[in-house]
Amino acid sequence: MFGIFGSKKKQKKLDDLMAQLRPDLSRESLGVGPAFPGVAPNPLLSRDARKRNAELRTGALALGVLVDWREVNSTPRVVLMLDVQTADGISFRGIADEDLTITELTRLAPGQTLPVRYRPAVMDHYVALARDADPAQVQQVADKIASRKRA
Repeated sequence: MFGIFGSKKKQKKLDDLMAQLRPDLSRESLGVGPAFPGVAPNPLLSRDARKRNAELRTGALALGVLVDWREVNSTPRVVLMLDVQTADGISFRGIADEDLTITELTRLAPGQTLPVRYRPAVMDHYVALARDADPAQVQQVADKIASRKRA
């Protein structure tokens, strides 16, 4: 399958180049395994990133505890690393590629719990902040996670 950057082999080379240019965004430094597709240099130009972001907008709700973040550019575009817990009892390292305002960026703190959306069918470490989530739904997810921890 050919995309904007050519074959899958060329895409892998692009991912490797991104890791060389930004070692702080490599799979190892983000704490994800080799199955992680990587951070797109420009998600607006990446067909896969646009498709993924559209799917994440309707994904399942979960809670993520902020571990760390990396600024990608001065937009400010940041990559957030979160330890995610789902209502189904699954835990994984989630990566959110987000454009934040300066105000949102200054409010980030490790240990902060944020609602996120993920794709249960894919489970590729990608998540998105669930800014549109209903507080009642977020509370239901938090209650399910808490009841699982007590059991």
